[in-house]
Amino acid sequence: MESNFIDYIKINCRTGKGGAGSHHFFRDKMNSKGGPDGGDGGRGGHIILRGNKQLWTLLHLKYRKHVIAKPGGNGGSSNKSGAEGEDVILEVPLGTIAKDFESGETEFEINEDGEERILVSGGRGGQGNTHFKSSTHQNPRFAQPGEEGQEIWKVLELKLLADVGLVGFPNAGKSTLLTAISAARPKIADYAFTTLVPNLGVVEYRDYKSFVMADIPGIIEGAHEGKGLGTRFLRHIERNAILLFLVPADSPDIKKEYHILLNELEQFNPDLLAKDRLLAISKSDMLDDELKKAIIPTLPKIPYVFISSIAKTGLMELKDMIWKRINLE
Repeated sequence: MESNFIDYIKINCRTGKGGAGSHHFFRDKMNSKGGPDGGDGGRGGHIILRGNKQLWTLLHLKYRKHVIAKPGGNGGSSNKSGAEGEDVILEVPLGTIAKDFESGETEFEINEDGEERILVSGGRGGQGNTHFKSSTHQNPRFAQPGEEGQEIWKVLELKLLADVGLVGFPNAGKSTLLTAISAARPKIADYAFTTLVPNLGVVEYRDYKSFVMADIPGIIEGAHEGKGLGTRFLRHIERNAILLFLVPADSPDIKKEYHILLNELEQFNPDLLAKDRLLAISKSDMLDDELKKAIIPTLPKIPYVFISSIAKTGLMELKDMIWKRINLE
Protein backbone atom coordinates (compact mmCIF):
# COMPACT_ATOMS: atom_id res chain seq x y z
CA MET A 1 0.00 0.00 0.00
CA GLU A 2 1.32 3.45 -0.92
CA SER A 3 2.25 5.68 2.00
CA ASN A 4 0.30 8.83 2.75
CA PHE A 5 3.43 10.50 4.10
CA ILE A 6 5.07 12.49 1.30
CA ASP A 7 8.01 14.67 2.32
CA TYR A 8 9.48 15.57 -1.10
CA ILE A 9 7.87 16.87 -4.27
CA LYS A 10 9.10 18.51 -7.45
CA ILE A 11 6.75 20.95 -9.18
CA ASN A 12 6.83 23.00 -12.36
CA CYS A 13 5.79 26.60 -11.62
CA ARG A 14 4.54 28.95 -14.32
CA THR A 15 3.62 32.43 -13.18
CA GLY A 16 1.36 34.89 -14.96
CA LYS A 17 2.55 37.32 -17.60
CA GLY A 18 2.22 41.00 -16.74
CA GLY A 19 -0.49 42.93 -18.57
CA ALA A 20 0.50 45.38 -21.29
CA GLY A 21 0.46 49.11 -20.63
CA SER A 22 -2.04 51.16 -22.65
CA HIS A 23 -1.08 53.78 -25.27
CA HIS A 24 -4.42 55.55 -25.13
CA PHE A 25 -5.04 59.31 -25.55
CA PHE A 26 -7.73 61.31 -23.82
CA ARG A 27 -10.71 62.14 -26.02
CA ASP A 28 -14.12 63.72 -25.36
CA LYS A 29 -16.58 66.04 -27.11
CA MET A 30 -14.57 69.10 -26.19
CA ASN A 31 -11.11 67.70 -26.81
CA SER A 32 -10.25 65.56 -29.81
CA LYS A 33 -6.52 65.64 -29.20
CA GLY A 34 -5.98 65.16 -25.49
CA GLY A 35 -2.77 63.97 -23.92
CA PRO A 36 -1.74 60.40 -23.11
CA ASP A 37 -3.84 58.66 -20.43
CA GLY A 38 -2.92 55.01 -20.89
CA GLY A 39 -2.91 52.99 -17.66
CA ASP A 40 -0.40 50.42 -16.48
CA GLY A 41 -0.83 46.70 -16.96
CA GLY A 42 -1.48 44.53 -13.92
CA ARG A 43 1.21 42.21 -12.62
CA GLY A 44 0.95 38.52 -13.39
CA GLY A 45 -0.14 36.09 -10.71
CA HIS A 46 2.40 34.84 -8.16
CA ILE A 47 2.76 31.29 -6.87
CA ILE A 48 2.70 31.50 -3.09
CA LEU A 49 3.27 29.05 -0.24
CA ARG A 50 1.12 29.38 2.88
CA GLY A 51 1.78 27.52 6.15
CA ASN A 52 -1.07 25.36 7.47
CA LYS A 53 -0.66 23.72 10.89
CA GLN A 54 -3.40 21.22 10.06
CA LEU A 55 -1.24 19.60 7.37
CA TRP A 56 1.56 17.12 8.10
CA THR A 57 2.42 15.82 4.63
CA LEU A 58 2.87 17.07 1.04
CA LEU A 59 0.59 14.32 -0.26
CA HIS A 60 -2.02 16.79 -1.58
CA LEU A 61 0.60 18.26 -3.93
CA LYS A 62 2.11 14.97 -5.11
CA TYR A 63 0.17 14.75 -8.36
CA ARG A 64 0.03 18.49 -9.02
CA LYS A 65 3.10 18.57 -11.25
CA HIS A 66 2.26 21.86 -12.98
CA VAL A 67 1.11 24.98 -11.14
CA ILE A 68 0.01 27.85 -13.39
CA ALA A 69 -0.95 31.36 -12.28
CA LYS A 70 -3.15 33.77 -14.26
CA PRO A 71 -1.84 36.70 -16.36
CA GLY A 72 -2.39 40.32 -15.40
CA GLY A 73 -4.93 42.51 -17.20
CA ASN A 74 -3.97 45.16 -19.73
CA GLY A 75 -4.02 48.83 -18.81
CA GLY A 76 -6.97 50.95 -19.94
CA SER A 77 -7.90 54.53 -20.71
CA SER A 78 -8.19 57.27 -18.10
CA ASN A 79 -5.05 55.93 -16.40
CA LYS A 80 -6.87 52.79 -15.30
CA SER A 81 -4.50 49.99 -14.30
CA GLY A 82 -5.13 46.44 -15.38
CA ALA A 83 -6.24 43.88 -12.81
CA GLU A 84 -3.55 41.83 -11.09
CA GLY A 85 -3.37 38.21 -12.17
CA GLU A 86 -4.91 35.76 -9.70
CA ASP A 87 -2.28 34.23 -7.43
CA VAL A 88 -2.04 30.49 -6.80
CA ILE A 89 -1.68 29.72 -3.10
CA LEU A 90 -0.32 26.32 -2.13
CA GLU A 91 -1.05 25.24 1.45
CA VAL A 92 1.93 23.42 2.98
CA PRO A 93 2.77 21.89 6.38
CA LEU A 94 4.91 23.80 8.85
CA GLY A 95 8.53 22.83 8.32
CA THR A 96 8.32 22.99 4.51
CA ILE A 97 11.50 24.13 2.77
CA ALA A 98 11.48 25.62 -0.74
CA LYS A 99 14.50 24.88 -2.95
CA ASP A 100 15.59 25.67 -6.48
CA PHE A 101 15.66 22.39 -8.39
CA GLU A 102 18.64 23.21 -10.59
CA SER A 103 20.99 24.56 -7.92
CA GLY A 104 19.57 22.76 -4.89
CA GLU A 105 19.81 26.06 -3.01
CA THR A 106 17.42 26.57 -0.10
CA GLU A 107 15.33 29.70 -0.61
CA PHE A 108 13.16 29.85 2.51
CA GLU A 109 11.26 27.87 5.15
CA ILE A 110 7.62 28.04 6.22
CA ASN A 111 7.43 27.70 10.01
CA GLU A 112 4.33 29.67 11.08
CA ASP A 113 0.64 28.97 10.58
CA GLY A 114 -0.68 31.41 7.98
CA GLU A 115 2.83 32.53 6.94
CA GLU A 116 2.95 33.37 3.23
CA ARG A 117 6.04 33.53 1.02
CA ILE A 118 6.26 34.04 -2.73
CA LEU A 119 7.71 30.92 -4.33
CA VAL A 120 7.84 32.38 -7.86
CA SER A 121 6.91 35.97 -8.78
CA GLY A 122 4.59 36.91 -11.60
CA GLY A 123 5.69 39.21 -14.43
CA ARG A 124 5.52 42.96 -13.87
CA GLY A 125 2.86 44.92 -15.68
CA GLY A 126 3.97 47.28 -18.46
CA GLN A 127 3.78 51.04 -17.98
CA GLY A 128 1.19 53.02 -19.90
CA ASN A 129 2.14 55.84 -22.25
CA THR A 130 1.47 58.44 -19.52
CA HIS A 131 4.86 57.58 -18.05
CA PHE A 132 6.70 58.44 -21.27
CA LYS A 133 5.35 61.97 -21.73
CA SER A 134 8.05 64.63 -21.55
CA SER A 135 8.62 68.26 -22.57
CA THR A 136 10.10 67.07 -25.84
CA HIS A 137 7.74 64.14 -26.39
CA GLN A 138 4.19 65.29 -25.68
CA ASN A 139 2.31 62.45 -27.34
CA PRO A 140 4.08 59.12 -26.90
CA ARG A 141 2.32 56.53 -29.04
CA PHE A 142 3.84 53.56 -27.29
CA ALA A 143 3.67 51.75 -23.95
CA GLN A 144 5.52 48.92 -22.33
CA PRO A 145 4.49 45.33 -22.93
CA GLY A 146 4.00 43.21 -19.83
CA GLU A 147 6.94 41.24 -18.47
CA GLU A 148 6.84 37.53 -19.20
CA GLY A 149 6.03 35.20 -16.34
CA GLN A 150 8.60 32.69 -15.12
CA GLU A 151 8.62 28.94 -15.70
CA ILE A 152 10.85 27.11 -13.26
CA TRP A 153 11.08 23.82 -11.37
CA LYS A 154 11.00 24.00 -7.59
CA VAL A 155 11.44 21.40 -4.86
CA LEU A 156 9.40 21.35 -1.66
CA GLU A 157 10.91 19.32 1.16
CA LEU A 158 9.38 18.69 4.57
CA LYS A 159 11.17 18.45 7.89
CA LEU A 160 9.03 17.32 10.77
CA LEU A 161 8.44 19.73 13.63
CA ALA A 162 8.53 17.66 16.80
CA ASP A 163 9.74 18.16 20.35
CA VAL A 164 11.40 14.74 20.59
CA GLY A 165 13.01 12.62 17.89
CA LEU A 166 13.45 8.89 18.48
CA VAL A 167 16.84 7.65 17.30
CA GLY A 168 17.76 3.98 17.17
CA PHE A 169 18.59 0.97 15.07
CA PRO A 170 15.76 -0.93 13.40
CA ASN A 171 13.86 -3.03 15.94
CA ALA A 172 14.94 -0.93 18.93
CA GLY A 173 11.29 -0.58 19.91
CA LYS A 174 10.65 3.00 18.74
CA SER A 175 7.27 2.31 17.14
CA THR A 176 6.18 0.24 20.14
CA LEU A 177 7.13 3.09 22.47
CA LEU A 178 5.23 5.66 20.41
CA THR A 179 2.17 3.42 20.44
CA ALA A 180 2.44 2.95 24.20
CA ILE A 181 2.60 6.64 25.12
CA SER A 182 0.57 8.37 22.39
CA ALA A 183 -2.42 7.93 20.12
CA ALA A 184 -0.19 7.21 17.11
CA ARG A 185 -0.53 3.77 15.55
CA PRO A 186 2.61 3.07 13.51
CA LYS A 187 3.12 -0.29 11.86
CA ILE A 188 4.92 -2.71 14.17
CA ALA A 189 6.57 -6.01 13.23
CA ASP A 190 9.62 -8.03 14.15
CA TYR A 191 11.83 -7.20 11.20
CA ALA A 192 14.12 -4.35 10.25
CA PHE A 193 12.80 -1.19 8.60
CA THR A 194 9.17 -1.73 9.56
CA THR A 195 8.90 2.06 9.85
CA LEU A 196 9.38 3.35 6.33
CA VAL A 197 8.02 6.83 7.05
CA PRO A 198 8.24 9.06 10.12
CA ASN A 199 5.29 8.87 12.51
CA LEU A 200 4.16 11.73 14.73
CA GLY A 201 2.51 11.14 18.08
CA VAL A 202 1.08 13.62 20.55
CA VAL A 203 2.09 12.44 24.02
CA GLU A 204 -0.27 13.42 26.82
CA TYR A 205 1.44 14.60 29.98
CA ARG A 206 0.30 15.70 33.42
CA ASP A 207 -2.37 18.38 33.84
CA TYR A 208 -3.52 18.18 30.20
CA LYS A 209 -0.10 19.16 28.88
CA SER A 210 1.39 17.43 25.86
CA PHE A 211 4.41 17.24 23.58
CA VAL A 212 5.08 15.84 20.11
CA MET A 213 7.30 12.83 19.49
CA ALA A 214 8.53 11.66 16.07
CA ASP A 215 9.38 8.04 15.38
CA ILE A 216 12.14 8.33 12.77
CA PRO A 217 12.87 5.21 10.68
CA GLY A 218 15.73 3.16 12.13
CA ILE A 219 19.22 4.08 11.03
CA ILE A 220 22.20 1.82 10.52
CA GLU A 221 25.92 2.39 10.21
CA GLY A 222 26.48 4.25 6.96
CA ALA A 223 23.05 5.92 6.91
CA HIS A 224 24.65 9.32 6.30
CA GLU A 225 26.03 7.87 3.06
CA GLY A 226 22.58 6.82 1.95
CA LYS A 227 22.67 3.22 3.19
CA GLY A 228 19.53 1.77 4.69
CA LEU A 229 16.90 4.50 4.50
CA GLY A 230 19.64 7.11 4.37
CA THR A 231 19.52 10.88 4.60
CA ARG A 232 15.92 11.11 3.44
CA PHE A 233 14.85 10.35 7.00
CA LEU A 234 17.88 11.59 8.91
CA ARG A 235 16.97 15.14 7.94
CA HIS A 236 13.78 14.96 10.00
CA ILE A 237 15.88 14.68 13.16
CA GLU A 238 17.31 18.16 12.51
CA ARG A 239 14.04 19.76 13.61
CA ASN A 240 13.75 18.03 16.99
CA ALA A 241 14.51 19.83 20.25
CA ILE A 242 15.57 16.63 22.03
CA LEU A 243 17.02 13.40 20.71
CA LEU A 244 15.87 10.29 22.55
CA PHE A 245 18.23 7.40 21.86
CA LEU A 246 16.55 4.03 22.21
CA VAL A 247 18.77 1.00 22.74
CA PRO A 248 17.30 -2.40 23.67
CA ALA A 249 18.34 -4.08 26.90
CA ASP A 250 19.51 -7.17 25.00
CA SER A 251 22.10 -5.17 23.03
CA PRO A 252 25.60 -6.71 23.37
CA ASP A 253 27.04 -3.27 24.16
CA ILE A 254 24.61 -0.41 24.88
CA LYS A 255 27.31 2.24 25.05
CA LYS A 256 28.87 1.14 21.76
CA GLU A 257 25.50 1.11 20.02
CA TYR A 258 24.78 4.62 21.33
CA HIS A 259 28.09 5.94 19.97
CA ILE A 260 27.50 4.33 16.57
CA LEU A 261 24.16 6.14 16.37
CA LEU A 262 25.75 9.37 17.56
CA ASN A 263 28.48 9.09 14.92
CA GLU A 264 25.89 8.67 12.17
CA LEU A 265 24.20 11.86 13.27
CA GLU A 266 27.51 13.73 13.46
CA GLN A 267 28.49 12.61 9.96
CA PHE A 268 25.14 13.80 8.64
CA ASN A 269 25.15 17.15 10.46
CA PRO A 270 27.60 18.06 13.28
CA ASP A 271 25.09 20.60 14.61
CA LEU A 272 22.95 17.70 15.82
CA LEU A 273 25.47 17.05 18.61
CA ALA A 274 24.45 20.34 20.22
CA LYS A 275 20.95 19.00 20.87
CA ASP A 276 19.91 17.65 24.24
CA ARG A 277 20.24 13.86 24.37
CA LEU A 278 18.50 11.27 26.52
CA LEU A 279 18.86 7.50 26.60
CA ALA A 280 16.07 4.97 27.11
CA ILE A 281 16.97 1.31 27.53
CA SER A 282 13.98 -0.45 26.00
CA LYS A 283 12.73 -4.01 26.58
CA SER A 284 14.00 -3.74 30.16
CA ASP A 285 11.30 -6.09 31.43
CA MET A 286 13.84 -8.81 30.68
CA LEU A 287 16.21 -7.34 33.29
CA ASP A 288 16.04 -7.87 37.04
CA ASP A 289 17.36 -5.32 39.54
CA GLU A 290 20.74 -7.01 39.74
CA LEU A 291 21.28 -6.86 35.98
CA LYS A 292 20.24 -3.21 35.89
CA LYS A 293 22.80 -2.39 38.57
CA ALA A 294 25.47 -4.19 36.55
CA ILE A 295 24.56 -2.29 33.36
CA ILE A 296 24.42 1.23 34.83
CA PRO A 297 28.23 1.74 35.16
CA THR A 298 28.65 0.82 31.46
CA LEU A 299 26.14 3.38 30.16
CA PRO A 300 27.15 6.62 28.37
CA LYS A 301 27.25 9.71 30.57
CA ILE A 302 23.85 11.12 29.65
CA PRO A 303 20.49 10.98 31.47
CA TYR A 304 18.96 7.51 31.12
CA VAL A 305 15.89 5.52 32.09
CA PHE A 306 14.98 1.83 31.89
CA ILE A 307 11.63 1.31 30.15
CA SER A 308 9.37 -1.42 28.86
CA SER A 309 6.64 -0.43 26.43
CA ILE A 310 5.01 -3.85 26.77
CA ALA A 311 5.06 -3.99 30.57
CA LYS A 312 4.33 -0.23 30.78
CA THR A 313 7.22 0.38 33.18
CA GLY A 314 9.39 3.49 33.31
CA LEU A 315 7.13 5.38 30.86
CA MET A 316 6.02 8.11 33.24
CA GLU A 317 9.59 8.54 34.41
CA LEU A 318 10.58 8.95 30.76
CA LYS A 319 7.82 11.54 30.20
CA ASP A 320 8.95 13.48 33.26
CA MET A 321 12.52 13.48 32.01
CA ILE A 322 11.48 14.67 28.54
CA TRP A 323 9.15 17.39 29.87
CA LYS A 324 11.84 18.74 32.17
CA ARG A 325 14.30 18.97 29.28
CA ILE A 326 11.81 20.54 26.86
CA ASN A 327 10.91 23.24 29.34
CA LEU A 328 14.37 23.59 30.92
CA GLU A 329 12.95 23.19 34.39
